[in-house]
This record gives sequence, C-alpha cells and structure tokens, in this order.
Amino acid sequence: MNPIVQKSGLSVVGLLVAGGCALGPAVAAQAAPAPTASTSSSQTERSAERILGIDYRAQPNFYYCGPAATRIALSAQGKALSQDEVAKLLGTTEAGTASALDTTRVLNELTGGKYRTTEIRDSVARPDQVEQLRRDVLAAVNAGRPVVANIKGTTVDTDGNPHSYEGGHYLTLVGYRDGGDSIRVADPADPALGEYWMSLPKVANWIAERGYSS
Repeated sequence: MNPIVQKSGLSVVGLLVAGGCALGPAVAAQAAPAPTASTSSSQTERSAERILGIDYRAQPNFYYCGPAATRIALSAQGKALSQDEVAKLLGTTEAGTASALDTTRVLNELTGGKYRTTEIRDSVARPDQVEQLRRDVLAAVNAGRPVVANIKGTTVDTDGNPHSYEGGHYLTLVGYRDGGDSIRVADPADPALGEYWMSLPKVANWIAERGYSS
C-alpha cells in the first residue's frame, strides 16, 4: 500500500484527506462494539432503509480504489465510464488518488455539481461529526447519489468481518438502514464480500483525518 500523503502531503486547501489504496482487506485487531441507540425521532425513521442500485466492479490493481469507488457512485446515476476513464479524470497514479477533493471534482463534472467535500479533521470523529455524516449520507442516498469516502485504518463490519486499510483506501457508501445507524458499503478492494453493513460511528472513525464526497 502506498499512502498518497508521502507524495503530496496536504491538499492545496489544507484538508487532511490524503488518499491511498489497497487490494484486499487485512485482519482487524479489534472487535465490533455493541450497537448504539438511535436518536431518530420516530419509529418510521428508525426502520427506514434504502440501498441504491449500482454496477459493482472490483479495482483491478492496488492503486485504483479511487477510480473504482468513484465509478461505482457514477453507475448509480446512469453514468457508464470505465475505471481507466475515471482514473484519468482523477489524476490517479501508482501513488493513488490525491484526496476527496478530486473525487468531488470529478463527480461534479459528470453529474451536475451536487457533491461537496466534507473533512473530519480529528483522529476520532466527534459526535457532531458522526451526526453530520448521517445527515449527509441520508440526503445524498435519498437523492440517488452514493457517497465516496476516503478512509484509513482497521474496523469490523456488522457481521464481524474485519477490514483493514492502513495505507488508505476509497470506498462507496450506497445505502443506509435504521435511519442511518448502519451504512451500506461497496468496497472495490474486497470482491469476496463486495458490499457489507457497517455502523455509522465506525464509518465516521474510518474517515477520520480524511474526508468524503456527498
């Protein structure tokens, strides 16, 4: 894995969203905590679920996670591009894709400008940042837009499967359930699973020190 931060450091506006890629998850060193109670205001919101239809394609090499995750997001919006085409637009090299600023830029170029970049500067997401991610995922998915997240580190999904990307990675958030308490992840580095559920706080902490396009 080649963290892009070694090549370019911070982006031009100082966002801590440097990217990297990996092929295949490593073994996690932690167990999933008990789920937290939702703060949704009604049973309808608590039971809400939506998953967007996507064309899942795994990344073909160790540095194409950015193009693969972005292409997955585009596929839900009727945009049929190859990973090579998306990689060219992103400026992806063997060092990876520079930052969530690039995924936002390309998504806006191709879908009409609805995406924005949000960073989580802290090493662990604060409660308000977790709730901001919930709002952003719900708003984007309800509008038919998957979220592209730049993540780093190790965590466990709701089925207890470990996912570890210490050098950094991009993946796509394609749905939610229980009012956003759980997020549906499409992971281009893990075709054995392809998609899995992960708790909202775990996704937010995965994004910590990086950012996402929603």
